[in-house]
Amino acid sequence: MRSTAFSATSAPTHRICQSVVTVTDASGAPLAHAEVVVSQVSHAFGFGNIGFDFLGLANGEPDEIGTESLAELYADLFNTATLPFYWGRFEPVRGAPDTARLQQAARWFRQRGVTLKGHPLVWHTVQPDWLLGLTLQEVERLQRERIRRDVADFEGLIDTWDAINEVLIMPVFANGDNGITPLARARGRVAMIRMAFEEARAANPHARLLLNDFDLSSAYEDLIEEVLEAGIEIDALGLQTHMHQGYWGEDVMLEMVDRFARFGLPLHLTESSLVSGHLMPADIVDLNDYEIPEWPSTPEGEARQADELVQHYRSLVSHPSVEAITYWGITDAGAWLGAPIGLVRADGTPKPSYQALHGLVKGEWWLAPTTVVTDAEGRVTVKGFSGEYQLSSGVSFAAGAQPTRFTLRSQEQQIRVTRPSIG
Repeated sequence: MRSTAFSATSAPTHRICQSVVTVTDASGAPLAHAEVVVSQVSHAFGFGNIGFDFLGLANGEPDEIGTESLAELYADLFNTATLPFYWGRFEPVRGAPDTARLQQAARWFRQRGVTLKGHPLVWHTVQPDWLLGLTLQEVERLQRERIRRDVADFEGLIDTWDAINEVLIMPVFANGDNGITPLARARGRVAMIRMAFEEARAANPHARLLLNDFDLSSAYEDLIEEVLEAGIEIDALGLQTHMHQGYWGEDVMLEMVDRFARFGLPLHLTESSLVSGHLMPADIVDLNDYEIPEWPSTPEGEARQADELVQHYRSLVSHPSVEAITYWGITDAGAWLGAPIGLVRADGTPKPSYQALHGLVKGEWWLAPTTVVTDAEGRVTVKGFSGEYQLSSGVSFAAGAQPTRFTLRSQEQQIRVTRPSIG
C-alpha cells in the first residue's frame, strides 16, 4: 500500500497535481519502507502584494511602517511582490535613478522566496518634472532609454514587468501636466504599447511583459485585439480591481474574467483592494477625487472585508485563465487614498482578512509537513496545489540531511528524487 501526502482539498481540480515520487539512495536504488517528510515550499499560482513598504527595511534605513514584524506577516502569506518604478520617484533628478536601492530591495525579497514584478515602465502619472517642456522626440528618446536601462539593470532580479499602465486614458488624461500624455496623443495607443514591449523585450528577451489597465470595458478588449493584430507579443493581461466602492461580487468578477480569457493569455489581477471601513460613495468616478481627513477601519467593515476577500480569491482561483492575484496593500499605514484596504491595521495587528486569507492560502491550499512511508518500490504519492515541494528525511534517514525539492506541475507525473544527503 503506497502512502499519499495530500493537501488542498478545497482547491479547484485544475489547480491540483499528483505525482508518484520514487525515493532512491545515492546509487539510484529505491528506498523501500522508509519514512520521509513531504512539505510544500511555494505555490505555482502568484499570491502577491505590493512591496513598497519594505524598501527602507531592505536597505537598513529607519522605517516606521516596514517593520520586521510586518515583513514576517508578508513573507508568511505572499510569494510575489510588486516593486515601485514610478519614473518621477525612481528618477526625480535626471540621470540619478534609485537603482541600487531598488536592487537591494529586490535581493531582500528574493532571499525570502518572493518573486518580483516591476510597476510600471510607461505611465503618464508620477512623471518626472524634468520631462516638461521637452520636445516629443526627446521625451520618446528618454522614455525608450529608461525602459532599456531599467529592464537590463534588473534582469535576473525582476523579470516580470507592467510594461505600460493605463494606456486607454493616457492620450486623453487631463488631470495635470505630464510629459507622456502629449506623446501618447501624437503617437497613438498601439504605438506606445509597441514601444514599451519592444524596448523591454530587447533589453531582456526572457522578461514577462504585461499590459495593465483599470478600464475593463469593451474598449480595453478592442485595444487588446488591435494590439495582437499588430503583431505585438503580450505575455499576460493585467486587470485592476480596486473595490473601494464595494465588492463587485463573484458573478460580475467571473463574467469580466471570462471576457478577457477569450484572448488565450494568462490573466493577472494586478491591483485588488477591498476596504474594511465605510464604502466610498458610488457617485465618485475617479477614486482619487475622494478626499477625506480620516477613513477608519471598523469591526463591521473588517468582518465584511474578510468574507469578501475569501470569496474574491476562491472565485478567481477557480478560473483556469487566472495566473496571479496581487492585493494592493499589506497595511493600512500609508495605504493608497488613506483607505483601510490593508490586511493589517496601522498598529501592526492582523485584521480578520489577513487571518482568513492565510487560512485559505497556507491552510486549505497548502501541504504542511506530512510523514509518509515509501512502498516496497520506494514510492510515495504526492497530491496537492501545483507548486514546489520538498522531501526531507524521516527517522530512518540520518539526522542532518538536507531536503530535496521537486515540482508538481501536471495532473499526472513520475518523479525520481535522491534521498536527502547529509549537509
